[in-house]
Amino acid sequence: MSDQIEQVERITGITVARAYVDRGYRGHGIEAEGRRIFISRQKRGITPTIRRELRRRAAIEPVIGHMKTDGHLGRNFLLGVDGDAINAVLAGAGHNLRLLRRWLIRLLCALFDLAQCRKLLTRPEPRALPDRLGV
Repeated sequence: MSDQIEQVERITGITVARAYVDRGYRGHGIEAEGRRIFISRQKRGITPTIRRELRRRAAIEPVIGHMKTDGHLGRNFLLGVDGDAINAVLAGAGHNLRLLRRWLIRLLCALFDLAQCRKLLTRPEPRALPDRLGV
């Protein structure tokens, strides 16, 4: 765990004060070099801010799972550390493109529905058909 925290600090340039982990981290110690480690479903020592951040972590987990399956992050075929970085960036770009495609589809459907409603509203009243029987 400390290796990952050091890597995050090196990449971002920000020191990590709190880390949020899943239940598989149990038994590895709550304090790690002065940092607080929060395990999901933990009850003690949880403030509203920490609760909100834990919920945010829980919301990101499904996104990571979809990126592993849809973005082919399960296996990396690119060479070295640079290949790892390229693979992660391409998976993120693909995920963003899928989100954009879904948003555009919804927008087009809404526009077509709006156009259909306007077409119905601006259609002239149908004329009465002439009575063929002369009644």
